[in-house]
Amino acid sequence: MKLELNQVVKKYDGFQLDCTLTVEEGCVTGLIGRNGAGKSTAFKAALGLIRMNAGTITLDGKDITKLSPKEKENVGVVLSDSGFNGILTIKDIIVIMKNTYRKFQKEAFENHCKQFSLPLNKPVKEFSTGMKAKLKVLLAMSYEAKLLILDEPTAGLDVVARDEILDMLREYMENEENSILISSHISSDLEGLCDDVYMIDNGKIVLHEETNVLLDAYGVLKVTKEQYEKLDKSYIVSRKKESYGYSLLTSEKQYYVENYPDITVEKSGIDQIITLLISGTREGDMV
Repeated sequence: MKLELNQVVKKYDGFQLDCTLTVEEGCVTGLIGRNGAGKSTAFKAALGLIRMNAGTITLDGKDITKLSPKEKENVGVVLSDSGFNGILTIKDIIVIMKNTYRKFQKEAFENHCKQFSLPLNKPVKEFSTGMKAKLKVLLAMSYEAKLLILDEPTAGLDVVARDEILDMLREYMENEENSILISSHISSDLEGLCDDVYMIDNGKIVLHEETNVLLDAYGVLKVTKEQYEKLDKSYIVSRKKESYGYSLLTSEKQYYVENYPDITVEKSGIDQIITLLISGTREGDMV
């Protein structure tokens, strides 16, 4: 299922979202950025939870504001600030789900709960953070939704719980019609899961790239001021001043490896890319 946000604008006092992104069918798309960058606002816009000032949002080409209740069941959601009342048990939630979603898979959902040691008769408020997170993802996947929109589904979890949730999402993506839009502060989650990544800063998309390109082609150059002056800057994305000179984010690491053997070229991860794009001077602003 394909999701498209086209020039979506949402204005608040002191902040404006101006976002264009696409989640292709059969793909996992990551949305990254620091707190307050606009990730949650973009997610809420995609779900029709806030009214836009401009732009369009479509699901398989249809305006989300015109989706029928049946069509809305194609979307599974995990938001950090939402969930069932803590006094409910999973058995209580099952009754609600059966009466809400036509395609709720009760038996499969119960089997998944047993697989991940989620008790059916215990109030949700007594669950650990990891148990609550797994329950949210299992519920989003329990009624054959074709698109999952997941806002920080692994936040606050230990490594084991995170890996279990990521395995659940990989299993979900075995159906080539399914898609996921996900945000996470943990770059390793996105590096091992996403097909492509958008980076948002101050409400605007500042980078979109396939994940394998980010990890293979991008890199960080460590140069002195003298080396920087002589450098071909055609493939420099951003620059950050350092005590020794500059850290430079490049989209063509191999070019500098081959043509500048005297400079230090390091492989970059998503965390470094975020840091250099946010705290550095971007290409268009360089002088």
